Amino acid sequence: MLLTIDHVGIACRSLDAAIERYVSVFGLTVVSQETNAEQGVKEAMLATSSGSSYVQLLEPLAPDTTVGKFIERRGEGMHHVGYAVADVTAALAEIGATGVRLIDSRPRHGSMGASIAFLHPGDLAGVLTELVQPLR
Repeated sequence: MLLTIDHVGIACRSLDAAIERYVSVFGLTVVSQETNAEQGVKEAMLATSSGSSYVQLLEPLAPDTTVGKFIERRGEGMHHVGYAVADVTAALAEIGATGVRLIDSRPRHGSMGASIAFLHPGDLAGVLTELVQPLR
């Protein structure tokens, strides 16, 4: 079901500073920047040199957003892991049938036009997990 690690989401206080750091240290390439008001973040997707996976940098739009609260509790750092799937709706049904709690019962808009859904970290060793069906 999981095809590959699509991206790792990193919560940061300043998107611009984080972009500068990841580009200068790792040579990543910024391929997308957008504001996702529904999720309360400004975000950037930075591609690895192979182009097959990304680092997603997330700056909260306000302190009371999910990422804002995360940074307040834990500081900057890894927020979630995103896995590519062929069909996010089918993956949700299959995973939900195992008893893992679904944060999203149906897909929603994600970065770069992807369909996404989140799984509850309490059922996955404390890791917030995102399913990503990339736009093809």
